[in-house]
Amino acid sequence: MPKKSFVPQKEQAWIDARKRYHLSHAQIQMARELGLNPKTFGALANHDQEPWKDPLPVFIERIYFKRFGKAQPDTVRSVEQNLAAQREKKEARRRERESAAAQPASDVTAQDPESGAGVMASGEAKEDDSGPWAEE
Repeated sequence: MPKKSFVPQKEQAWIDARKRYHLSHAQIQMARELGLNPKTFGALANHDQEPWKDPLPVFIERIYFKRFGKAQPDTVRSVEQNLAAQREKKEARRRERESAAAQPASDVTAQDPESGAGVMASGEAKEDDSGPWAEE
């Protein structure tokens, strides 16, 4: 049995809200862009007791159109797709950082104990930067 991948609690709340309130991926993305809290969807979704309220999917679409002037986001991505993209980006950054740490720097300078001048890794003498701290 394959191991389930870890889903942060913050993202799991959106997944649970999508299942509980029968929302589409687009409606969840719209709600996220609007800054809605998935824990408060229960108060917004009680259209059976209060007939004047819109059903939750209609409510989200209506306020999204009112705020952004379009019916849907340009690209619709599910919460799971966003998580996978974040994991891949984090893994790529980690691989890049590890490969950079594994490669020795080729332009490292070391101090020559005899002359006091900097010496390049290739054996060339580095030009001395004269500044207020340099000895004359």
